[in-house]
Amino acid sequence: MTIQWFPGHMAKARRQVTEKLKLVDIIFELVDARLPLSSRNPMIDEIINHKPRLVILNKEDMADPHATKEWIRYFKEQGVEAVSVNSQAGNGLDKIVKAAESILQEKFDRMRARGMKPRAMRAMIVGIPNVGKSTLINRIAKKNIAKTGNMPGVTKAQQWIKTAKQLELLDTPGILWPKFEDPETGFKLALTGAIKDSILNLQDVAIYGLRYLEERYPARLEERYGFSALPDDMAQVFHQIGERRGCLSSGGEVDYDKVTDVIIRDVRNSQFGRLTFDIPPEKA
Repeated sequence: MTIQWFPGHMAKARRQVTEKLKLVDIIFELVDARLPLSSRNPMIDEIINHKPRLVILNKEDMADPHATKEWIRYFKEQGVEAVSVNSQAGNGLDKIVKAAESILQEKFDRMRARGMKPRAMRAMIVGIPNVGKSTLINRIAKKNIAKTGNMPGVTKAQQWIKTAKQLELLDTPGILWPKFEDPETGFKLALTGAIKDSILNLQDVAIYGLRYLEERYPARLEERYGFSALPDDMAQVFHQIGERRGCLSSGGEVDYDKVTDVIIRDVRNSQFGRLTFDIPPEKA
């Protein structure tokens, strides 16, 4: 299965991001801490060019904490500052402002040396759909300004958000890219909710999730579903999970669609614990 999703408003958003770059000092690139590489839009590099950047790993509470530390180290080795936060709970937000101030210190020192009056840092926040941009903005602003929703594609237009006195944010719609070079990227994004379920073959997504758990988190798979290893026949797996979880039709048969929903919901709701689906390149 090939997964692609590139609505028209995303192409428009790319143009708008490019046009607004000159208005900001720094880019806040928000990624999902569970998939810090797969949830990065490769087009962002060419769009923002050499603009200063801070990578923010959101949803740290759902990601494997050891893997998150490895990813922050990896980004820093690439010359990109990175911090991890939980925007839903408001944890770690102070790290964002501190990191941005550090990145922009030389620029603002030069402005002061020229006698320019100090002003707030201006940041553009970018990221793929459903990575938590609006929730993060609302937390930083300490009020509900940006529209939020647990589904991709909620933000449809850009808007300036006044936050703390030292920071102003420009929100942007989530932007996916036209083609995923690696099919696994599509599966990971689908499994974590970055792509609309309505366009997906969710059974294939659920099977991908089970196979990944078998490879990386086998003890958690066994604890949750009773499989220490998955057989080749995935129908057997779905049947057993369906019986254990009561996913039955009115006739008493296992309902595979219900099983699919259970598997995906269990992953998205952290019922397997904190999971990371991307491994830093040198660790893969």
